[in-house]
Amino acid sequence: MQPSKGRPRGSGAGEESWVEPLDAQEPVPAEEAGHLRYDDPWYDALASGWGESVGAGAAAPAVVPPARREGETGPAPAEVYLEVQRSAAFQEVRRRYRRFVVPAFVAFFAWYVGYVVAATTAPELMARPVAGAVNVAMAAGLGQFLTTFLLTWAYARHARLRRDRAALELRWDTQELTRGTNGGVS
Repeated sequence: MQPSKGRPRGSGAGEESWVEPLDAQEPVPAEEAGHLRYDDPWYDALASGWGESVGAGAAAPAVVPPARREGETGPAPAEVYLEVQRSAAFQEVRRRYRRFVVPAFVAFFAWYVGYVVAATTAPELMARPVAGAVNVAMAAGLGQFLTTFLLTWAYARHARLRRDRAALELRWDTQELTRGTNGGVS
């Protein structure tokens, strides 16, 4: 095998492993490579506060039941999940999800159905040239691809800024609540 960047692979003689970042920063030990840093490009300050300012229209603070202490007996896991599902924090995450997905679905579906209906009922309109050999049907078809990619990007951005942090906190809270119900195994 060829050496990688002048270093032999898999020496494994107790040497410290280093990970070289691609953004011209100093190499870091491999065990530190997975930790979140504030200079991480995926870190977003809005995600920590859900991107909302406190004030008019702000939801009430999320209340999740407290975790059980060591040795305490508590509700069964099914009861814990139902309790979390009824919590204000979970309802807020679901509300934010629906507020993005329902309008996005309606708009995209209407755009798609409009394209299909126009292609089948108005072939003369779809055959009109736009530029050179490109006609309205080809431009609208490429527009379908473009809007698919834009909608995917918008969904991922919305999830990262508005829901991921809250959902992760709910997940950790739920794991804390169910830790004792499975005999110490999550």
